[in-house]
Amino acid sequence: MTKKRKHQEDFQKVKLKVGKKKPKLENATDTTFKTKAIQIPEQLKEDGVLPTQNRKLNIKDLLSQMHHYSPGVKHNALLGLKDLLSQYPFVIDAHLSNIISEVAAVFTDKDSGVRGAAVHLLQFLASKIRAEQIAPFFPLVSAHLSSAMTHISEGIQEDSLKVLDVLLEAYPALLTDRSSILLKNFVELISHQQLSKRLKNREKLSWMLSVNPNRRVTSQQWRLNVLTRLKKFLQAVVDGSSETEDEGLQEQKDSPHSVRNPIHISWKVHANNQQHIQLFENGGLRPKINSSFRLRSLASVMDSAEKGLSSAENLKGFIEIIIPLLIECWIEASPAQSAPILGNLLESEYQQLMQQVLSIIHLLWKLTKRHDETYKMELWLRMNYLVDFKHHFMRHFPYSLQETVKHKKKDPCKGNKYCMTSSNSVDHLLLNLTLCDIMVSLASTSTLQMDSGWLDMIRKFVTDTLQDGSKLNSKQVNRLLGVTWRLMQIQQNKVATEPLIKAVYTLYQQRNLLFPVRTLLLKFFSRVYQKEDLRTQRIRSRSKVLSRWLAGLPQQLALLGLRNPELSNQLIDIIHSAASRSNKELLQSLQATAARIYDPLDGTLVLLPAEAQRRLVQLVYFLPCLPARLLACLSRCCIMGRISSDLAATLIGILHMRSSFAGWKCQVQDNSVNDVDYFSFLFSTLIGFSREELTSLQGIRGKPHISQTQLSPVRLYLTDLDQFLHHWAVTEMICHSLSTIPSQSQCFDILQTGICKYLVGLVVIPDSTAGSVLCAINKLLDQACILSENLHKFLASCCYSLLYFLLTLEKEDAEHVQKRDMLWGSCISALALLPRLLRLMLQSLQVSRICREELPIVAQLLRLLMQHGQLRSHMITNEFLVQQIIKDIMTLKSGEVQEQWLTDLHYCFNIYLASHPQGPGPINAVY
Repeated sequence: MTKKRKHQEDFQKVKLKVGKKKPKLENATDTTFKTKAIQIPEQLKEDGVLPTQNRKLNIKDLLSQMHHYSPGVKHNALLGLKDLLSQYPFVIDAHLSNIISEVAAVFTDKDSGVRGAAVHLLQFLASKIRAEQIAPFFPLVSAHLSSAMTHISEGIQEDSLKVLDVLLEAYPALLTDRSSILLKNFVELISHQQLSKRLKNREKLSWMLSVNPNRRVTSQQWRLNVLTRLKKFLQAVVDGSSETEDEGLQEQKDSPHSVRNPIHISWKVHANNQQHIQLFENGGLRPKINSSFRLRSLASVMDSAEKGLSSAENLKGFIEIIIPLLIECWIEASPAQSAPILGNLLESEYQQLMQQVLSIIHLLWKLTKRHDETYKMELWLRMNYLVDFKHHFMRHFPYSLQETVKHKKKDPCKGNKYCMTSSNSVDHLLLNLTLCDIMVSLASTSTLQMDSGWLDMIRKFVTDTLQDGSKLNSKQVNRLLGVTWRLMQIQQNKVATEPLIKAVYTLYQQRNLLFPVRTLLLKFFSRVYQKEDLRTQRIRSRSKVLSRWLAGLPQQLALLGLRNPELSNQLIDIIHSAASRSNKELLQSLQATAARIYDPLDGTLVLLPAEAQRRLVQLVYFLPCLPARLLACLSRCCIMGRISSDLAATLIGILHMRSSFAGWKCQVQDNSVNDVDYFSFLFSTLIGFSREELTSLQGIRGKPHISQTQLSPVRLYLTDLDQFLHHWAVTEMICHSLSTIPSQSQCFDILQTGICKYLVGLVVIPDSTAGSVLCAINKLLDQACILSENLHKFLASCCYSLLYFLLTLEKEDAEHVQKRDMLWGSCISALALLPRLLRLMLQSLQVSRICREELPIVAQLLRLLMQHGQLRSHMITNEFLVQQIIKDIMTLKSGEVQEQWLTDLHYCFNIYLASHPQGPGPINAVY
């Protein structure tokens, strides 16, 4: 075989047969694959489908129709949106951004129906969307609003005011943040720019009122509409300011953060280092920091355009623009201009326009007082606007409303054919008072001579208004008192201020005044008094009217009672302030009314809430004299539980400080508290029941109110747990006061005399009274004290009755079980301090006189007394008595099976007494 043949065999071609598959190559790639379906049920669901309204349109469909060219489609889309969102409120949160942007875009729509539907939808959304939710989108809303206010179409401008009303009502803070732009829009709505002809450089532009005959309303009505919104906007700016007003009086809606909260200190807790007291300057409101550095506010970092009216420069610029325009509006509406058309409907519009003009100026004046350099701002205002204000505003002052004569149908009840109806929505008194407030803010003490003419007009108007006896609302009174206060600051001599104070007092004496009005008058008088009190340190010239007002406050407080707790609190605060300043007239009146205020049945003290009670108790310290009748009332207040135990303890402490036993180094007021009356107060409060009540208890018999035993002549009246705990807390304070009296033996003799006179001989005694008497005896007893025989017997009977009551208590009686520790401790302490008391009690245990059911109780008592460590030595001394009692018990139980309690009694006697152990043992009785 040749080489060529061999070569061909190596690369021999494979012959394929017809109908046979081509064999796979060794290096062929397998391209086959398998697939399986993946099922995701949640993702395959149809979106819910999105909620729809009655026309089967969802939120996306409705929002898309907002871009339609047809006004009808857009109007229906807005109505559908309101319908959908009212049915499904959760859609608002999911599509808030799109909803806000689409609704705001149609503020400037050409069709009035679309704009009206947009306003209604916005009003609906405002009730559903919180301020923090809409805040990220509010710049867009504000931009569309600004575009609508400055639009060339009069209809769009008019509807923009409706949008502004909704936003001012729902989001005033967000809207006032963009005041710089919106204020310019307000100006452009009623005026246009004109180059000033008086300026040669022709750089400064002035504004003048514009007249547009194409509007649906008159120019005056349009200006009234715009100025009404501007007033609301400025009011929102004033309300949003963080600083408090510095006016004569503030509105009722003061910020709750401006109230000074007193620091309540518990001296007992403080003495134990359990309460830390931190004191600040300025009453604790703002800690004063002495530093030469001053932090720059965030407002100073902003651009002047972003600050808005918070910048003095921007505020001045806006005042320079708006005040001339407001004066022009005033000139058009002034009586001289409107006289020819009196009786027309425009008359009401003119008067309302004057009110809005003054209200806007008044709000601007408020904003000027929010800046640091208030004096410079007031000087600038006076220099620029006082002449114009005097010429235009004060020219026809005071202003009164013209009443329009209208034909009216015959009333069947009245025969008049004509009636007088005043103009709507105009308060002529508030208009005059607003003008007065504006004008007096431009006057000062230094300009009194120059301004005396128009100031006398205002003073006469204010005085006449206060004295004419008409019913005034709180807004009128607030403005009236603010003007009065400013007039008193401008001219501070008594000749000028006394008639004003007298006029205010005339208003104060009116009956059935509204609560806000009464509150404003009280604040005014309080402020005048404090101002006068500071000044009279140098000039002793008090106002007679003010003294008369102060003297009447305690009587008003007593008559008011519980009818108006808020007003009572205000009266108490003023009385407390004057009493702390030792006002003679008030203290005399308070002394005369004290018995009615502190009456234990229907006095002011027991009727008012706890905080007011605390302030009234503090007033006791300032009373010139504390007679026996008043001390009796105060004792009953402590006893009856109408005041808390802590407050009763405070009252007892105050009376102790007023007594001659307080240990004052300086001389105290003579005869303020008689010693006999003071001891009578302490003893009556210690007993806890009056003589009449104790007498009425003597006729009560049997359970569940009486606990009695055959071995003691004293029966216990079981008091309620609340009454017992209250009495016990008061007793502890009484004992503390008694223990601080220097001569303890004399104090004990007085207490012993009172007990023998009023308690010894009674059959029924309250358990709290018996325990309190033992507690006081334990506190005052010392070696110099000598007890009478009657007192010994009485205390021994009380001890046994109390111990018998405690040992017969059932565990189910949870109310009385809580008395156990206090009463047991008092009895054991008394028996330990007075060995004779223990002997008398043991001698009274004549078991032959009792029934068999009481024998285990006597045995248990003897066993506990023997086990008690404090009584061990005394029981050993009385071993013979104890042994005789046990023998008598054994005699009664002879012939019977010995019970366990008798075995325990023998055991204790043998352990503790028969063996005579020396010294008190460590074992205490546990029952």
